[in-house]
Amino acid sequence: MTTIHTSRETGRRPVTGPVTCIGETMAALIPEPAAPLDGAGLLGIRIAGAESNVAMYLADHGVPARWVSALGDDPFGHRIRAEVAASGVDVSGVRTDPHRPTGLLVKDPGTEGTRVHYYRRGSAASALTPDLLDDDAVRSAGLIHLSGITPALSAGCRDLVTALLEPDIAERPCPVSFDVNHRAALWADGAAATVLLGLARRADITFVGLDEAQALWGDGLTDAFAVRDLLPQPPVLVVKDGARAATAFDGPRVHTVPAPKVEVIEPVGAGDAFAAGFLAGLLRGEEPVRALRLGHLTAGAALRVTGDHGPLPDRARLAELLDAAPEEWAEGG
Repeated sequence: MTTIHTSRETGRRPVTGPVTCIGETMAALIPEPAAPLDGAGLLGIRIAGAESNVAMYLADHGVPARWVSALGDDPFGHRIRAEVAASGVDVSGVRTDPHRPTGLLVKDPGTEGTRVHYYRRGSAASALTPDLLDDDAVRSAGLIHLSGITPALSAGCRDLVTALLEPDIAERPCPVSFDVNHRAALWADGAAATVLLGLARRADITFVGLDEAQALWGDGLTDAFAVRDLLPQPPVLVVKDGARAATAFDGPRVHTVPAPKVEVIEPVGAGDAFAAGFLAGLLRGEEPVRALRLGHLTAGAALRVTGDHGPLPDRARLAELLDAAPEEWAEGG
């Protein structure tokens, strides 16, 4: 049995079931080789979803993981289900919607980064509602992982995430992890700042990037400590500062680990990978510094590939890097 710190009042709570990741996964069309979309000759098919990314990386780390969502009864949906299952993730909680399609995104690589075009309005996953809480795939979770993408998809999805975070921490059946994961294009109603702040404050474990915190809540959030002042409630808060460092606030304790050097092919998916690595570290009983290192190493796997899910270093190399001296760590991730 593993345990996870959730508050100074309740101490460490047991995690006896799988990590259940709830959210939409889409088919992704990606130019191959990477090139601007308007001149691309071929498009490869991948899958893309923040929560399934987390589930797949958790499975890579040997952590029992489940992905819960809805897919259309179409070739994209069938492909996504099979690929996530092939990675070792339990997909028994994924619903098939015969009336709505699987969401789709198209990547447009460019010299200044990759733009993403979404075709997900009216998708199967956007029709999820709080009735999902009655599903055994959710009720049997040991820890639930959510992201700020889901509440932007529809009113029902927003109600679902709110319902999962609504009970007080001590009264929840299991801890809830929440990655702010702000996607500005999804928030046409302008409610992102208010909604995501409220959700981030209610989670047991909250992940947020310093840049997205600034975009949402003001440029005055100049460092991780300013973000902690804004979000004092989560027992564990992780503030990611891009390629520089990540800081974990674990109750009264503060830990910062610099990011190791990584050759970046594409940054999409790195935040999901980081969250999975950090959670895997906590669930293995690692101290926060080692959990942060595992987060960085897992993010590196995503940064080195054009898709969202890349291979981890082998176990021996992971162990070596987790134990590395600071100088070796900085050069070897």
